[in-house]
Amino acid sequence: MFNALAISQIYVLDQDEALDFYVGKLGLEVHTDQDLGFMRWLTVAVPSQPDRQILLERPGPPSMDEATAAEVRNLLTKGVTGGHLFFTTEDCQATFEDLKGKGVEFTQEPTQMPYGIDCGLRDPFGNSIRFSQPTAPA
Repeated sequence: MFNALAISQIYVLDQDEALDFYVGKLGLEVHTDQDLGFMRWLTVAVPSQPDRQILLERPGPPSMDEATAAEVRNLLTKGVTGGHLFFTTEDCQATFEDLKGKGVEFTQEPTQMPYGIDCGLRDPFGNSIRFSQPTAPA
């Protein structure tokens, strides 16, 4: 059976803009940036977890034709493609303040929830991102 999750994928409209956001603002690191000819394989990771990568993929070949890619791009900008990332942090408020200072726009400021302090934002393409400062289970 499986022993690890290695790569998750989200769609982005522009991979260079995605690098600026995910690396320049969120502080992730580039894991792989390779031109495969038919696509650019671009993955990022949380610095402390390089074995868990996020593929920042442009909608298009080889996984879909141009008509489908246009539909996906349209849905992505509406925030309804299902791309979600969930991160944890040791200090939700400090992370919020740091990212806000870098110009990140939030959908929800840090809020106390039963499971910890939680916060929400969207990337420049419409993907939902949440991060929380979890509390120990009761």
